[in-house]
Amino acid sequence: MELDFSKGNGLLPVVVQDFKSGEVLMLAYLNQEAFDESLRTGRGVYFSRSRQKLWRKGETSGHFQIIKEILIDCDRDTVLFKVEQLGAGACHTGHRSCFYTALTNGAEREIYPPDFNPDEVYRKNE
Repeated sequence: MELDFSKGNGLLPVVVQDFKSGEVLMLAYLNQEAFDESLRTGRGVYFSRSRQKLWRKGETSGHFQIIKEILIDCDRDTVLFKVEQLGAGACHTGHRSCFYTALTNGAEREIYPPDFNPDEVYRKNE
């Protein structure tokens, strides 16, 4: 499976969507290594731009993503993972989805409350 990693300086955006509900859970990035490991393991593996290393979703939290389907856009430079989200949520803030803030007439509003306490789930050293 050939993807065009050249356009994004080695990184491609990946939209992560709940395979049953269609809810968008998060946006992340893949490098070739993360994509290959995701294919091999069937779990969401991403590249952390802030930490400059692979990020195996659920490794710390236990909130794994099991890949059910992979779609590639027409330009082969964006990926969609349809996943089964295991655990309380996908977002490090404690929300099921990273998209929990609505912008209406210039005002931000949190439209979903957190589903878990991130301080209890994530280690402080990450």
